[in-house]
This record gives sequence, structure tokens and C-alpha cells, in this order.
Amino acid sequence: MAKAATGIERDFIPSLREGVDIIRMVFFKKLREHLVSKYPERESPFHGMASGIVMNELFGTPNMEPELVDFFEEHRAILVAELEGVAENFGDFCSALTDGLRIHYLCNFQEEIDDASPQVLARAQELGVLLGDRDVPLPKEFMEFVHRLGKAHGLLN
Repeated sequence: MAKAATGIERDFIPSLREGVDIIRMVFFKKLREHLVSKYPERESPFHGMASGIVMNELFGTPNMEPELVDFFEEHRAILVAELEGVAENFGDFCSALTDGLRIHYLCNFQEEIDDASPQVLARAQELGVLLGDRDVPLPKEFMEFVHRLGKAHGLLN
């Protein structure tokens, strides 16, 4: 079984992507709770849509469904402010976001997906979300961390 320069076996990539998804789900939950408390006057769909858009923007995976594109345009100022405030509002979660973003990038690199991952990492660093002094986790460490995180947030048994 061939390993790439990063040492990640291709067969392990789907599991790593599931780990990234756990981080994304926990971040979504945290962000939604933050938005509910910050914008209690807004209807529930606002909190969910805004959380999904900010999360997807951070990970460089925008959803281009017309309804969400329109929502983004209508609420651009709020969404950009929330994206720019991730490091301040979720500083305790930036280590998990850093690991998730880096593993996401490594998976894309391994699968030779030509996307904007390097720009996503650069933007996360500009936003103060990407912790530069944090080593990229080894796959086993990452999966153990994600399992503990998922259990702690009721996403895994």
C-alpha cells in the first residue's frame, strides 16, 4: 500500500474526512448557540443558515445553493463579522479548528483535489483561527481527539 509524502495512507482518508466533519459539526453547534444568544430576536432558520455559511466559509466549502447565496448577500455584514470574530469568540476551539483545517488540506492534497486549500489555510491564519505553533497531528492522534470531542458533544457513542 503506497503512502504519499505526508505518510497518510489513501485508504485512511475517508476516516480522516469523517473526523474533520465531527469538528465541523461541533463548531456548527457552538456557532449556532453563539448566534442564538447574540441575535435572540432572529427566527431559528437564521441561526442555522448563518452558522452553516460561516462554517463553510472558514473551511473553504461554500454552499452555492441559490437560497444560501441570497441569504449570504442579504446578511453579508453579519456573516463577515462573525467569520472575522471566530478567533475571539471561539478561542478555546481554535486548536480543534486548526487540526480540522490542516487535515482537510492534507486529505485534499492526497487526493489531488485542486481546490483553494492553501488559500483557506492562509485566510484562517489571517483570521487568527489557525494556530501556527501547533503541529499537524498524526492520523491516530487526530482520530483519538475527534472521538473524544464527538463523545463529549453527543455526536458519537
